[in-house]
Amino acid sequence: MLISLFRLSLFLMIVMAFAWVASYLASDQNKILGSTIIEISGFEYSISPIQLLILLGLIILAAWFVLKIVSLILAIFRFINGDETAVSRYFDRNRERRGFRALSEGMMALASGEGSTALSKAKKAEKYLKQPSLTNLLAAQAAEIAGEAEHAEEIYKELILDPTTRFVGVRGIMKKRLSEGDTDTALKLAEKAFSLKPKHEETQDVLIGLQTRGSDWRGARKTLSAKLKYGSLPKDIHKRRDAVLALSEAAEIIETDKRIEAQVTAIEANRMSPDLVPAAALVAKEYLTDDKKKNAIKVIKKAWESQPHPDLAAIYSEIYEGENSEDREKAFKLLAKMNPKHVETKIMMAEMYLQAEDFPNARRSLGDTYETVPNVRTLTIIAAIEKGEGADDSVIRKWLTKAVSAPRGPQWVCENCSTVHSAWRPTCFNCNALDTLTWMDVPETNAELASGSERAPFVLDVLNSNDTETAQFDLEVEQSLTELDNVEIEDDSSKS
Repeated sequence: MLISLFRLSLFLMIVMAFAWVASYLASDQNKILGSTIIEISGFEYSISPIQLLILLGLIILAAWFVLKIVSLILAIFRFINGDETAVSRYFDRNRERRGFRALSEGMMALASGEGSTALSKAKKAEKYLKQPSLTNLLAAQAAEIAGEAEHAEEIYKELILDPTTRFVGVRGIMKKRLSEGDTDTALKLAEKAFSLKPKHEETQDVLIGLQTRGSDWRGARKTLSAKLKYGSLPKDIHKRRDAVLALSEAAEIIETDKRIEAQVTAIEANRMSPDLVPAAALVAKEYLTDDKKKNAIKVIKKAWESQPHPDLAAIYSEIYEGENSEDREKAFKLLAKMNPKHVETKIMMAEMYLQAEDFPNARRSLGDTYETVPNVRTLTIIAAIEKGEGADDSVIRKWLTKAVSAPRGPQWVCENCSTVHSAWRPTCFNCNALDTLTWMDVPETNAELASGSERAPFVLDVLNSNDTETAQFDLEVEQSLTELDNVEIEDDSSKS
C-alpha cells in the first residue's frame, strides 16, 4: 500500500515538473534561450524551444513507426517467398514480449506474497502466451496464496492432463489433501507422484511418512530402498531405519499366527542394527520362547555392549530364572563386563543382589549412583537396601519420599519434538517422525511416568515384605505409589 502511494506521488511530481518547465520556457523563451532558426530550401523557420521539443518527439515517433512498417513489409516479403509463418511470427513476437513481461511480474508478485496480483498477471500471461504449462503453475500457486483453494485445485487438475506437467499437478493436489487431513487420498497421490518421479526427495519423504502412519511397513521399506538407490539417503541411516521398519513389521506379524515369518523379520532387524534395543528384546523373547537360551544370551550381550536397557536386563533375568544364586551371579557378571561403567549395569547388578537378599553386595554394586543419578529407580533401590539391612523406618521413609518426587530417569524421547513416550515405537505420535526415539533423561515436566512395577524390578518384593513392624509404613508407601500410578494413567490417556 505504501509503495503504491509512493509511486503515485512520484508520478504526479514528475508531471508537475514537466508542466512547470514547459510553462517557464513558453513565457521566458526570448529572454533566456531565444529561438531556433531552421533554413529549408531558402526559407527560414523560427522555432521556439517548446516547438523544438515537440518536433524532436514527433521525429522519434515517426522513426519508430517507420521501423515497424519496415519490419512488417519484410515479414510480408518473406511470406511471399514461401515462409508461411513470417507474418504470424511478426505479430506473435509482440504478444510473447507482453506475455513474458506479465509472467515475470507475476512471479515477482508471487515471491512477495501478493497472491491477487500474481493471479491477475498469470491470467494476462496466459492470454498472450497461450502456454498453460508455463502459466498454470504460477496461477495455481497464486490462487493458494490468495486463499482460493478450489480454484488452485482446478488448475492442478488441468496440469495433470498434460504429461509434461502431470507430476506438478499430482503433487499440488497431494499437498492440498495433506493440509485437509485426507491421508488416504494423499497416500494414493503420493504413490502416483513417486511412480512419476521416483528421484524426487520430498515425494519420497511424504510417501514414507504416510506409509508408516498407515502401518504399511513393507511398503515403507521399499520406498526407503528407493531413497538409498537414488542417493538421497546415506547407507548407515538407511540401515538403521530399515531395521526400525523391519522391527515394526515383525511386531505386527507376531500378533497373527505367522510366528516364523515374524521371527525372521525380527532377526533381520536385529542383524541390521544390533544396538536397536526393542529389536534385540523381541528377538531374545522369541529365542527364549523356542528354548534357544544361548541365542537369546548372545543377542542381549551384543545389545548391552552398545546400549544397556532395563528391558534387556529383565529378559536376561528371565533366562536364568530358577537357577541357584551362584550361577545367576556368574551369568550377570558376564553381562556386566559388556559395559561395566554404565549406570544401568550398576542398577542391574544391585537388583540382582537384592533378589538374592545379598544387601552388602547390592550396596557395593549400586555405588553412589543414588547420589550422582538420583531418580525413582536408584532411590527405590537404596531404600530397599536400607530396609534389608534393618535400617530405621525414618531412614527408609526419607529415601522413598525422595523417590516419589524424583525424576523418572531415562525414557523414550523424540529427538525431533522432545515428546516423551511410555514405550518405544517406530514413529513419534506427536510429530510422526521416523526413528527419532532415543533412550535418554528428560525434564520431570515432560516425562510420561512409568508404572510402579517397572520402576525397579526385584525391589518391590523387598519393600512389600510382611514384616508386622513395618506393615503400616508399607501401606503408606503402596498408597503413594498407587496415587502416582493414577496420575500416570491420566497423563498417558491425555497424550494418546
